[in-house]
Parts: sequence; structure tokens; C-alpha cells
Amino acid sequence: MSLFLKMSVSVAFLRPFARFLVPFTLHRKSRNLHSTILQRYMSSKIPSVSYPNKESTSPPEELELDGWKTTMKSSVQEEGVSTVSSNKDEDPLAATRELIEMWRLLGREVPEHITEDELKTIMECASKSSRKKYLKYLYIKEKLKKAKQIKKEAKAAAREEFEKSKLLETTEEDKQRNFLFLRLWDRNMDIAMGWKGAQAMQFGQPLVFDMAYENYMKPRDLQNTVSQLLESEGWNRRNVDPFHIYFCNLKIDSPYHRELIKRYGEKWDKLLVTATEKSHVDLFSKDNIIYLTADSPNVMTTFKHDKVYIVGSFVDRCMQPGISLAKAKRLKLTTECLPLDKYLQWDIGSKNLTLDQMIRILLCLKNTGSWEEALKFVPRRKHTGYLEISQYSQKFVNRMKKANTF
Repeated sequence: MSLFLKMSVSVAFLRPFARFLVPFTLHRKSRNLHSTILQRYMSSKIPSVSYPNKESTSPPEELELDGWKTTMKSSVQEEGVSTVSSNKDEDPLAATRELIEMWRLLGREVPEHITEDELKTIMECASKSSRKKYLKYLYIKEKLKKAKQIKKEAKAAAREEFEKSKLLETTEEDKQRNFLFLRLWDRNMDIAMGWKGAQAMQFGQPLVFDMAYENYMKPRDLQNTVSQLLESEGWNRRNVDPFHIYFCNLKIDSPYHRELIKRYGEKWDKLLVTATEKSHVDLFSKDNIIYLTADSPNVMTTFKHDKVYIVGSFVDRCMQPGISLAKAKRLKLTTECLPLDKYLQWDIGSKNLTLDQMIRILLCLKNTGSWEEALKFVPRRKHTGYLEISQYSQKFVNRMKKANTF
């Protein structure tokens, strides 16, 4: 009975302090519970490590921070070296090609096939808009090439059908005659043209195409210039008395050189022309050189067979006027222009002619000496007709009379 009274008294005495003591005890129990759960979780994830006694080892040996730092630094350096090497191994041309392929799959106007030179040109573009414009130009060019190829194949198929139908109607004798004529043309004419070209290289009058204007033109204009050079070489080869053609200032692996090799292929080494890196000033005397340019103040009156005529290999529509004239003046060369105003009623357009038109005019002057015959190769869209020769002669006579009276 006394024990029960003591317990009741103690409980009655501690009851006012229970609201203050219970939270502390509960918080301590919960904290102990959390710590035990964390220790069990970490012990399951991390293997147990047996630490030596504190008395036998020092704190640095216990943690081994220096070794850990060195291993971490070495791993970071290896990762940096691997990333740098991987970045170096990446090819920018391949990356650009993949980007173009992705654009093509997205439906943009990009070509299907692109060369390494075109890829380098795209990488050299300064802005994204210029790249898009160049890719669109290549896309349009590829489409035109495909359309031309399809048209060519259709013409070839139509021609083959026409020849088959014609052969069915002809007799055996007509077949033999046609075969003999074609055989003679292919073989004997090639031999004759090659013989004339070889003679021109030995004894013919030189005609120089100055190839030092590749930096003034865009790729499209350069391709047009090479096309005109090919036509000029063809007209010269088929002429009765051809020129000895020189390609001066033609540097190896230049845009001109690459385009010519691309067009001619294996025939470039067998071509009967002289291609050299030297300038025309180094090959010929300055007194014998005449530079033909439309900007010259000197008008050409007659064709001189003992002179070396120089023609600038460029397309004038992409250049500023006076480029060839300035170059001729720097080299102190004689310049001349064709007498177009004396013989033609000039209507529209510039007085710059293409390279194939120039060589046909010079070949006609060389063979006939007639300006009326030579200037027939000027396009009719640029003039309205010929001036009357009597009118020009009357002006010349009046000018001579005035000079005599003075």
C-alpha cells in the first residue's frame, strides 16, 4: 500500500513536466531510428572497410587523399586527350557532306552528287546565305545537266530508230557506200587535221590566250570561258591554215588547269597546243606583241602576219572594264581593238566578243584579209547591218581633202 502511494505521488509530481519531456525523447528515438536505417542501407551498398588502429597509423595514411587526387587527375587528363583526339579525327569535309545530305532529305534544294572541290568551296563561304545560294546553283546546274542528258538520250534513240528504218529501205550497195564514206571521214580527216596541227606548231603564226584572269571570275564564268576555249581550239584545228595556240600563265593545279583536264580527259596530253606557266612576255619580244582588247584606243586596220596577237581568256560580263588594257599598259605592250564602228551599225550590247568569235574573225582575216567576210561572225543581235563601203570611203576622202587644204 505504501509502495502504491509512492508511485502515485511520483506520477502526480511528473505529470506537469510530461508535455516538455515527451517531445525530446520522441525526437531522440526517431533520430536514432533514422541513423540505424541509414547505416544499414550504406552497409548494404558500400563494402565494409577495416580501419587500422588510430595509435598505429597517422591520419594522412588513413585517408590516402594524395593518391586519390593523383588518380582522379590522371583519369581526367586521359578523358581530355581522348576527346581531343576524337575531335581531330573528325573530317570537316565528311561533316559538311552529312549536313548537305540531311538538308537534301529534308527537301531543300541541294544537289545529290557533290565533289570535294565543291565541298571546299562551300566551306570557304563566309555566311550561311552564301552557302545556300551556292548549293542552289549546284542544284539547278545538276537539274539542267540531267535534263540535257535525257534530251540527248531521246535524240540518240530517235536517230537510231531512223537509221534502222532507213537501212531497211536501202539496198546492200547503198549500205556499203555509207559505211565506206563514214570510214574515210573518221580516219582520213583526223589524220589530216593532226598533220595540219603539227605543221602549225612548227611553222604557224602564234596566237596566245592569256590565262591570268582566273582570280577575277566566278566558278560559273570560268566554266563558260573554258567552254569557249574548247570551241576556239576546235575551229582552229578544222581551219585550212591554223594558228599555233599558246595557253600562257596556265599554272598547274589551278582552276583553269583542273577544268581543262576535266573536259579533255586523256586527250589533254595529246592536244596540239602549247600550255606553259610562263608569260607571253617571256616567250616573245614585246615589239612583236599586240594585245587585243575592246578598251584600246587604237583601231586595228589590217591583219599583221608577223605579229603575235594576245587574247585575254575571260568573260567580260563579270569583270570591270579596262582590266586587260591596264595589264597591257603595265607590261608596255601595243594594244588594238577591232574596227566594229567602221563596218557595223552597232545597236545594243557591249563590243566584247567571245573567244570562239574572236578566233574565227582572226582566222578569216588571216586567210582572206577581208573585214566584210571576217565580221560576219559577229552576232546579228548586236548590230543592225553593215555600213555602206562607199559611205565610209567618202568620209575617208573628205577627211583627206581637209588635211590637204590645211
